[in-house]
Amino acid sequence: MSFCLVVDEMHHSLLPLLTEIGVAADYQPELTAAEIPAALAARPYEGLVVRSKLRVTADLLAHGPQLRYVARAGAGTDNIDEAAMLAAGVTLLNAPEGNRDAVGEFAVGLLLALFRNIVRADGEVRRGEWHREANRGEEVGGKTIGLLGYGHMGRAFARRLGAFGCTVLAHDVDSSIASDDNAELVGPAELQARADVLSLHIPYSKANHHFVNETLLAGFARPIWLLNTARGEVLDHAALVGALQSGRVRGAALDVLDNEKLSTLTPGQQANFDFLRQAPNVVLTPHVGGWTHESYRRINEVLVKKIRAFRAGELGRVAGS
Repeated sequence: MSFCLVVDEMHHSLLPLLTEIGVAADYQPELTAAEIPAALAARPYEGLVVRSKLRVTADLLAHGPQLRYVARAGAGTDNIDEAAMLAAGVTLLNAPEGNRDAVGEFAVGLLLALFRNIVRADGEVRRGEWHREANRGEEVGGKTIGLLGYGHMGRAFARRLGAFGCTVLAHDVDSSIASDDNAELVGPAELQARADVLSLHIPYSKANHHFVNETLLAGFARPIWLLNTARGEVLDHAALVGALQSGRVRGAALDVLDNEKLSTLTPGQQANFDFLRQAPNVVLTPHVGGWTHESYRRINEVLVKKIRAFRAGELGRVAGS
């Protein structure tokens, strides 16, 4: 019997799914990050299952010399030191297939909320106000939607945009990614020249920190709408505020922020957040794009399938965005 340590809250389906493939799960979601190294050292765990509570570092991996894999329940791997994993000979498994449909649907919702003033109009009606002309919106049909990143999440969004009669462009630095029936792959300059909307679907890494900044936003040929369902740190929020103030960005919908622990915002982050939460052309949600009842279970199914394949020698490092 193989053992794995699970240190985050997971859908209840995980344990029986693991049992079916011969893995016994030690389910300890109550552990704090500081307690996990000792717990990891207590048994010869082959696997570690995490969400976002824990940073997987070289120091942590040293406490689990028997580890063969770390399974990240979700898409993002920015809390995983992949260089340390490689050095320790530990394989990374993640599950972007588990919540890509949730993200794709949610991005459509954010786009419609922006174009049709849904959030603002709802608040007005609840206050007893009835402003039809002020809430005249725009249609998605005929627009050009630009996707920055065309992995699992970008592709899921593009598939759903096909019903709207719009043009979808995508840019990705991964040369192995090709155009498909849902989007045309283009270079960054063409994306900036043609897009009416910029939707972010790139993972966070040091190289992608503030990838969307003042220079990039200023390079678009016309004022754009901006969506971010990826990671807050890929967007320079000060640059976004400036672009909203100048009109270079017509409106923004953010499911993620550069600091999502709102009680710990720096003065600069607080100033940006105060502007964004008061702006009538900004929609804010608490990182729920990929968080549905269906994805909660599906992530388990994807992870367990990959763990089974890995243990059978059929799978190497698996990650995605």
